[in-house]
Amino acid sequence: MARRRKIGIGHNGGPPLKEKPHVPPWGRGGVGHYFIWKAKHRAAWRPASTDVLLRRQDKAERLGLTYEEYTLEILERGVYLQEEDHDKIAAIKRRRKRRPARHL
Repeated sequence: MARRRKIGIGHNGGPPLKEKPHVPPWGRGGVGHYFIWKAKHRAAWRPASTDVLLRRQDKAERLGLTYEEYTLEILERGVYLQEEDHDKIAAIKRRRKRRPARHL
């Protein structure tokens, strides 16, 4: 059970600021290639055109995948999934249950 602290005058009741040190998005080490990687990541997920985005979204829905899952197969493996790829699609859906959703 957490210890109860005595709150003094002028305290807003929020969490203490000094218990956890701030950790920047790139971690405790140096910045390194963080911003280069972030820009490349953003560029990779930006579709070439609206038509490409809509085509991938439609194909992903027909396969029972999310846009991100379908696009990740293209970006990582160069594979454009088809209806015949039952095993690969089933494996993607199994992984979906194990990992939490990410929001960028």
